[in-house]
Amino acid sequence: MTQFSDLGLAEALLRAVSAEGYTTPTPIQTKVIPAMLAGRDLVGIAQTGTGKTAAFVLPLLNEISRNPVAPGPRGCGTLILAPTRELASQIAASIRTYGRFTRHSVAVVIGGARPGPQVKAMAQGVDILVATPGRLLDHMATRAIRLDATRTVILDEADQMLDLGFMPAIRRIMPKLAPERQTVLLSATMPKQIRDLAADFLSDPVEIAVTPASRPIDRIEQRVMHVDGPAKRGVLVDILGGAGVERAIVFTRTKRGADKVKQHLEGAGLAASAIHGNKSQGQRERTLSDFRSGRVTILVATDIAARGIDVDDVSHVVNFELPNVPEAYVHRIGRTARAGKSGFAVSLCDPAERGLLRDIEKLIGRRIETSGAPVKAAAQPSAPSPAAPAPAPRPVPASEGRKRPPQARNGRGKVRTSAEAAPRKENRPDGGASAAGLTRMLGNIGDKREDGSRSGRGRGRRSQRRVAAN
Repeated sequence: MTQFSDLGLAEALLRAVSAEGYTTPTPIQTKVIPAMLAGRDLVGIAQTGTGKTAAFVLPLLNEISRNPVAPGPRGCGTLILAPTRELASQIAASIRTYGRFTRHSVAVVIGGARPGPQVKAMAQGVDILVATPGRLLDHMATRAIRLDATRTVILDEADQMLDLGFMPAIRRIMPKLAPERQTVLLSATMPKQIRDLAADFLSDPVEIAVTPASRPIDRIEQRVMHVDGPAKRGVLVDILGGAGVERAIVFTRTKRGADKVKQHLEGAGLAASAIHGNKSQGQRERTLSDFRSGRVTILVATDIAARGIDVDDVSHVVNFELPNVPEAYVHRIGRTARAGKSGFAVSLCDPAERGLLRDIEKLIGRRIETSGAPVKAAAQPSAPSPAAPAPAPRPVPASEGRKRPPQARNGRGKVRTSAEAAPRKENRPDGGASAAGLTRMLGNIGDKREDGSRSGRGRGRRSQRRVAAN
């Protein structure tokens, strides 16, 4: 079996890899590292969670440690383009982790952060620049960065950059790079636009496609619940409040929807936080830090914000709304069952989303098992039937007309209306039985150990997820 020590990496990098507890490279690392060390252009096809970040970070650091070249003012030796702020930040963190015993400089250029400190970080030149395409173009326009001496460029998660509309930006950036360079393109899928990009900007690339022995989706137990839209929030609370849900990500289609779901979960006593494009970079980083540390156990996210989020031990993924693009379903549920572990994914499907469900099932090549009976929204009160005309009121004496009838008052001293004075009914969908059945199933799955026995830790941790009443 191949070891990291067999790949030709510098001793300082082997020490860093060993300090992280790794000895055996993943399949993509075994193939990509030697090809990059040989200076080849490369197209790598691999899913997230396969170790592809280390596959390109280690050879980059190896080249810097063995052949250090000063990038010069406002220059960069290596450019790494990523589709989202979170992924760019995580790549930079990996560079610092694996490069802890080497001398190198790294800067991160992303939207949502103040440009001033970024300009200052690039002023003297950096060995590695990690950037999102939009912010990089902004700095190029002000001549805060130059790419004419860049020797290596990495396009990470190219298909996601295509989905986010970054192809025009990338095609503007690539011609500014040095003609003699190494170019590496990594993507989970290879649509025609990505192959065209590779044909235009890569020179005789070696193509490496890695299919995991066990695809992550095969380790995820998938379920769908047919739930009317208005009933979804109540069912979601039942699911996430059940035993065995230790750390969960809930997906919504819109930023506003993410905030509303987060507020509803907090109102139900669950520790939740939302992450989406309207949050500042500082807010996003604090949210991810809270989620990783366990201070928050439920993360409500949009597809774009969640791309690049790499958090271990996510036990459950819930699709509060099905995605419009079937491929996004695979990316969503892939946030669980990482590093060889199993996971659970449940989708709440409104009748209007059944077409989306069929598209997803066609993509993954299987029917998703239905859990429980359909959950209908709470019935609205029916209009009262027409009644016989009331008799005309008797004449009221003037003295009686000036008197106000006694009225109920609330705790604040304000007059309550008749609706307020009536007993309050809980506004919750009538779907408890179906949701409870799924909750029991989630608990059973979540409490399974690798040896097949069950633990009771799911119920013990339920109280820890409750936020303070104030």
